[in-house]
Amino acid sequence: MADLSSRPVRMVFTTRAGGASSSPYDSFNLGAHVGDDAASVAANRERLARVLGIAPEQFVWMEQLHTNTVTVVDGPQAEPVEATDAVVTREVGLALTVLVADCVPVLLADHAAGVIAAAHAGRLGARNGIVKKTVETMVSLGATPANIQALLGPAAAGASYEVPAEMAADVEKHLPGSRTTTAKGTSGLDLRAGLVRQLMSLGVTAIDADPRDTVTDTDFFSYRREGTTGRQAGVIWLTGAK
Repeated sequence: MADLSSRPVRMVFTTRAGGASSSPYDSFNLGAHVGDDAASVAANRERLARVLGIAPEQFVWMEQLHTNTVTVVDGPQAEPVEATDAVVTREVGLALTVLVADCVPVLLADHAAGVIAAAHAGRLGARNGIVKKTVETMVSLGATPANIQALLGPAAAGASYEVPAEMAADVEKHLPGSRTTTAKGTSGLDLRAGLVRQLMSLGVTAIDADPRDTVTDTDFFSYRREGTTGRQAGVIWLTGAK
């Protein structure tokens, strides 16, 4: 097994398995805003912290509102960062966390510059440039696009993400490469494809995109599939290793 302790940056995506929550949040729901029992969410978050070896107070959560607001954080946050959909830091040990249930979780790192970010890219946020603004904020803190590694997590795939034709055209106008046709032959969106194209246009070329479809893969929570459901997470942190 590879020694992960020497890596300067760690990136993790969770699934819905292995937690304390009951249906319809079963079982590893990390979202505290979806109607789940607060004690169950707390137990799940404590387990996540224990498994990753990070103190619970080091996790930075967001009040995600589908905005294109990016916030720089320089220390632990007692409460979720208000009204933001991306967080950026240079602080070692802060675990930036994005919650999703079909939206695209985007983790970004320039380990040479010591700058990382986590972004929540749903339809509105992706359309309105949340990832572009996140990269720009990273650059303002010393990152270089050519050195940024991007990891896009499990999300609604184009084959499943059906939207009206007008909506698909609107998103395509702002995020080229995202319009697609679903497995049903209807208008759809592949936000990951559009975001990959956007990242490349910004000079970010070290890009990995997890192809798993949260709508059809029951290992994940999916709002489009289930309505009332939990949230999985993407987590990124600087380890301090050189």
